[in-house]
Amino acid sequence: MHLQVTRATCVSGVRILDQARNEPTDEAESLRNHMNGIHTLARGSVVIGLVVFGLKYFAYYLTGSIALLSDAIESIVNVATAVVALLAIRWSSKPADDEHPYGHHKAEYFSAVIEGVLIIVAALSILREAYFGFLAPRALEAPWVGLAVNGVAGFINAGWSWLLIRRGRQLRSPALVADGRHLFTDVISSIGVLGGVGIAAISGWSILDPALAAAVALNILWSGWGLMRESVGGLMDEAIAPETLERISEIISTEAKGAIEAHDLRTRHAGRMTFIDFHLVVDGNTTVSTAHDICDRLENAIKEEVGEALITIHVEPHNKVKRSGIVIF
Repeated sequence: MHLQVTRATCVSGVRILDQARNEPTDEAESLRNHMNGIHTLARGSVVIGLVVFGLKYFAYYLTGSIALLSDAIESIVNVATAVVALLAIRWSSKPADDEHPYGHHKAEYFSAVIEGVLIIVAALSILREAYFGFLAPRALEAPWVGLAVNGVAGFINAGWSWLLIRRGRQLRSPALVADGRHLFTDVISSIGVLGGVGIAAISGWSILDPALAAAVALNILWSGWGLMRESVGGLMDEAIAPETLERISEIISTEAKGAIEAHDLRTRHAGRMTFIDFHLVVDGNTTVSTAHDICDRLENAIKEEVGEALITIHVEPHNKVKRSGIVIF
């Protein structure tokens, strides 16, 4: 007997996306609430970005500090990336269709790559301003008022960054997590800028101002590179984390009672969706109904562990045993 079970896949996957349009099921409603939460945070990032940019540019206007200007330039990128993330999240939440039967989840990775590019562009702009600052350093004007305004902006960024990372991980949204991490680097940069500009104001060492701006630019470059590297991994169908893969293997081993073994386990992730497929070996006398029940049990258990997932199980007869796969207890 050679059966292939490419079943209605995961209830939380493509099927639910279709149901969300047509049937008022509890799971479809849960999915809509899930996406509404992501959209709300993405829109909030745009508003917060505009507020923070306004405060930081005002701080630069008061002081004439290149370091504070570098902080403001990075905030412009924050606004741009927040808009890109919002568009990507809306696109990725579209239900599966004939042209995209596995959904649009990878759109969020494109957003993160674009954010990385914008971060690098901002860093190069800051380095340019720092270069001219080294050539012609100047004394700061009203530094303490400017630092206070910049500090308020940094405090707002810190709170919003924490919220984005926390909720982005809960909602399994790479775009929100990337936006939160970017904001966190902005917070770290702002702390360094505040301290450095304060020292420059007290000591009168004007050269510290462009030096700080250059340091901020280098930090931003590193952040942008890390973000792009992680996002490209998602676009290239990178496997899920080793610890999660190990946990899935354990679930298969304990929940596939009635089967002989499982092998050729493969995984990848695209945004909040995890794709899992493997071969399940059963006794040659196993009925289709029994094999179907085993697959149902496995899917439910795996979904409880990884959340939203699309699972494909290929059922094979006992002569396909490899002896090197996952042993069923």
